[in-house]
Amino acid sequence: MAATRTKWQDWACFALGLWLALSPWAAGYHQHEAATMNAIFVGLGLALASHFECVACDDMPAEWFNLAVGLWLVWAPFTFDMGSRVAMANSITVGAVVALLAASALSLDKQLGKLWHRAH
Repeated sequence: MAATRTKWQDWACFALGLWLALSPWAAGYHQHEAATMNAIFVGLGLALASHFECVACDDMPAEWFNLAVGLWLVWAPFTFDMGSRVAMANSITVGAVVALLAASALSLDKQLGKLWHRAH
């Protein structure tokens, strides 16, 4: 994605990243340190990457980062004790939506499609 086009998926991931960073207080699980730290750092990382389109990674679209973040958020509740069912549900839900948005954006990437068709 050499051209910097703004897609609706980028804005949706940006909003989800902000929600994730604020969710420990909004959803009431801020007293659980592991869940709170995961939400803050991953949420801010997701929001920044979505906002800046992964400026430092010209060869790798931000969607690959978003896909990895989404998969991490789905997997994180099974990796460490979040201490809250709300935190677990939030992480899994946001992660699944982010991963689906990233997959949707990647499916629209013409460069990726050309590489796929050349390889197969």
